[in-house]
Amino acid sequence: MIRIEKARHALRMSALSLAIACAALPASAADGPTAIRLPDTGRFPESVTSLADGTLFVSSIADGGVLRIAGGVATATPFLKPGEHGTRSTFGLLADERRGTLWVASNDATAIGAPGPTATEGGWVKAFDLASGALKLSVRLPGGKALANDFALDGNGALYVTDTLAPRILRLKPGATTFEVFVEDDGLKKGLDGIAFGTDGNLYVNTFLGGEMFRVGVTNGIAGPVTRLGTTRALKFPDGLRPFRDGFVMVEGSGALSRVKVSGDQARIEPIAQFAGPTGVTVVGHRIWVAEGQLSQLSAASKDGREAPSFHLRSADVE
Repeated sequence: MIRIEKARHALRMSALSLAIACAALPASAADGPTAIRLPDTGRFPESVTSLADGTLFVSSIADGGVLRIAGGVATATPFLKPGEHGTRSTFGLLADERRGTLWVASNDATAIGAPGPTATEGGWVKAFDLASGALKLSVRLPGGKALANDFALDGNGALYVTDTLAPRILRLKPGATTFEVFVEDDGLKKGLDGIAFGTDGNLYVNTFLGGEMFRVGVTNGIAGPVTRLGTTRALKFPDGLRPFRDGFVMVEGSGALSRVKVSGDQARIEPIAQFAGPTGVTVVGHRIWVAEGQLSQLSAASKDGREAPSFHLRSADVE
């Protein structure tokens, strides 16, 4: 009888330990929704970023602004109202939790059928306080035509930005108020988009129109050779790119969410799931969230006045 009671006690303690462990996980990792419908104020999302607790932030090309979705829930609330602080159509987002900053790309997207909520010209990068939403910094991209697309951060907190309208990657060092050109190369002219640092310390980018991937060598903060990588299959409108374990996750406008593993000058593209015109991607533990931007329908919705589709953040779990 004593042995039976000890066994029962051990089982109860194991169950209790499991319950405590699950409760300690972020809601989005332990349970929470696997899909989130965005409100009509967040049409044609472009980018999604996340915090460690599963909180999500999503931008909008059509409406501007930034929506915030707390971890484990499916309700979006405004973090940045459309047009606030001179923002227009919002593109790339990147949360820097260590420094309490949300980086936001704002652009004039009239050329692709999204005039946005204001008449602000040019491409801009703005930094907001993650806790309060207060504006911390606003910097315009240099030169004539420019479009701030997506972001990466190095270990020192310097921000790297892809310029879709020029074959260049810009850098904003901590404390700086103007961009410097980190690298400019004619091979990057086919619509720079996704950007991320690899575990090797080098910078990786893709081109939306060219369907290409490149590695930019980085040594002591200085750009080195730009190398086009071979891919195991053709890429169709590659977009959001984020670090994931020993490689990356990437979405393509054609629908694919894939793992990317680089070896030498080759990138292996491994399928994970398919979505509706994905544009942005972020990782929360084992869960990968994707913004379904459906940009192929943006021009038609603008010109014909046809009803826009519904928009979602959807996820896939990866072990």
